[in-house]
Amino acid sequence: MRLHWHRTDLRPSDNLALVTPDDDPVLPVYVFDPRVLEHAAPPRVAFVLDSLDALRNWYRQRESDLVVVRGHAPDELARLADDYDADSVSWAQAYSGLGRRRDDRVRERLADAGVDAHVVHDHLHHEPGSITTNKGEPYSVYSYFWKKWKDREKRASVQAPGADRLAAPGDDTPIPTLDDLGFDEPEADIPPGGYTAARHRLNDFCAEDIYRYDDARDDPAADATARLSAHLTYGTVGVRTLHDRVVRAREEAPDDAARESVETFRSELAWREFYHHVLYFNPEVVTENYRDYENPIEWREDSDALQAWQDGETGYPIVDAGMRQLRRDAWMHNRVRMIVASFLTKDLLLDWREGYDWFRRKLVDHNPANNNGGWQWAASTGTDAQPYFRIFNPMTQGERHDPDAEYIREYVPELRGVDADLIHDWHELSPTQRRRTAPEYPAPIVDHSERREQALAMFERARGEAD
Repeated sequence: MRLHWHRTDLRPSDNLALVTPDDDPVLPVYVFDPRVLEHAAPPRVAFVLDSLDALRNWYRQRESDLVVVRGHAPDELARLADDYDADSVSWAQAYSGLGRRRDDRVRERLADAGVDAHVVHDHLHHEPGSITTNKGEPYSVYSYFWKKWKDREKRASVQAPGADRLAAPGDDTPIPTLDDLGFDEPEADIPPGGYTAARHRLNDFCAEDIYRYDDARDDPAADATARLSAHLTYGTVGVRTLHDRVVRAREEAPDDAARESVETFRSELAWREFYHHVLYFNPEVVTENYRDYENPIEWREDSDALQAWQDGETGYPIVDAGMRQLRRDAWMHNRVRMIVASFLTKDLLLDWREGYDWFRRKLVDHNPANNNGGWQWAASTGTDAQPYFRIFNPMTQGERHDPDAEYIREYVPELRGVDADLIHDWHELSPTQRRRTAPEYPAPIVDHSERREQALAMFERARGEAD
C-alpha cells in the first residue's frame, strides 16, 4: 500500500503525486500539523476545511476515504504507514523554506521507519532551476523569465485515479472544525472551496471574462478577474488543468483582440511561477529584502497610521475600499493590492513586512511566494527592473481605474451617494466641504505630495546617494 499525503493539492484529478505509476492501492491522508497551523489564519483554514470536505466526499463516493489526523507530520505519517502496512508515502514537492524543511524531516522519519518517500514535482509547470539565464542562474527579472516560460512545452493534465486503485481505511476520522483547531470564525465571507467549485469558476471565467481580461483586469468594479488564486494556492485546481483550459480558450477566441487577452492572462500564470522560483532560491525573502541597499531603509514606526490603513480609514478612497474589501471578502483586486501596498510603503513609509503580515492574516489566497513578491515589488525591495521611484498616486489611481467610483462606493458606504468627482477630489476639499459631503468619512491622514518627496529621500539615503 502507498499513502498519499495531501497538502496543497486538495483535488483528485490532475494530481501527479496521487497517480504515481505503481500498482499499489493508494490511501489518501491529510495531517493538521501544529507547526504549520502556527502560520495559518481563519480565512485560509476555513477554505481548507471546505475543500477537505469536498475531497472526502469524492473518495467516499468511490468506497474509499480521506484519513484526517492531527499531529507532527513526520511522526503521524510514520505511524499511519505502520498502521496500514504501507511501503511508501507520496506527496507534492514544497518550494518555500519552511515547506522544504518539513519535507526533509518527513523523509528522515520515514527512512528511519523503512518507508520510501516519493516526492513529485506538481505545483508548477517548470521546476525551479529549469528556466535560467544563459549562465545557468535563476532569473531576477520577470520579462526575461516570461519569454522562455511561454514557449516551454507544458505537460498535459492527468486523470484522477480509478476507484480500483483506492484503498478503504475502515476508519471514520472526522474533519476537525475551526474551533477544534483553535481558530475563530473569519470575519470575511469565504468563497466555497473544493475541486468542483474550482472547476466551475475556471469554466465560467474562460467562457467570457478571459476574452476581456486585457481591458478589464485593472477595473476593480468590473470583477473580471479569474478569482482562482485561492484554488491555485490550495491546489483545488491543477496547474495543468488550468493551462489546458486557457489554451483551449485561446483557440476558441473570436478574434485577435480576444486571443491577446487570453495571452495576457496566461502571462499572469507565469508571474505566479516566477515568484515561486524566486522563493525557492531565496527562502529568506519572506523576512528580508530581496534587493540589497547600501544602507538600511529608514522605515517609520507609526502604530496609528498602520491601524488606519488596516481599518480602511486613511482618507484615500481607493485605498480604504481595498482594505475594507480585504476584511469583507478575504480577497482584494490585484490592481488595488498594488495601490494599497504602495500607499503603506511610499505614503505611510511603513515597512513592507507589516503589510505582508496583514495580508497573510486576512487573505484567503495567501501564499508566501506571490504575497511576498507583490509586496516587495511595491516596496522597491524586490525583483523588479524599475527603480525605487515608482510611487503610485492613490488619487490618480482611483480616478483612472475606478472613474465612476463604483468600487469605492461598494466598500466605503460613507461615500455612497457622493458624486464621483468629489470622491476623486477628496484630498483637495476643504474641511467644510468634507463635512458637508460625507461627514463620517475621514480626511486624508497624510499629504501624498509631501510623503512622495520623503519617500524619494528615504530611498536615496538607502542607496547612499543623499548629500
